[in-house]
Amino acid sequence: MSSAGGGSALRVHAVRFGPGQELMGSLQAFVEERRLRAPFIITCVGSVTKATLRLANATATNTDEVIHLSGRFEIVSLVGTLNRDAHVHVCLADGEGRTVGGHVLGGLEVFTTAEVVVGEGAELQFTREPDERTGFPELVVHQAHG
Repeated sequence: MSSAGGGSALRVHAVRFGPGQELMGSLQAFVEERRLRAPFIITCVGSVTKATLRLANATATNTDEVIHLSGRFEIVSLVGTLNRDAHVHVCLADGEGRTVGGHVLGGLEVFTTAEVVVGEGAELQFTREPDERTGFPELVVHQAHG
């Protein structure tokens, strides 16, 4: 299923989350409050104390490849789409500078701050539909109407 959308104007939103807030849930609430139809993460800087990630060798039938992190981590990268069924990847660096990354399952608890710039394709709408080739719900890009 190809999902090539046309071009779109860009709207930019910025938000900061503070200590103890769960980043993914807070981002999803922000997207819903603003009624963003095609939201994605442009950039993020900050830190977390917890994270639950699915690793790269996980599949739709083998979802056990999950790690639970606890400690102080810098957010080195946070990327993805934030529609209702968000698809977000993170790369985190520990106190020694070692990095780990994966698909965010949740539990990204903010340590000091998370400064996030969210973009929105103004004339687009993101949805997810099952893809029999991958076994996962995959992104479908629609031209928004009204």
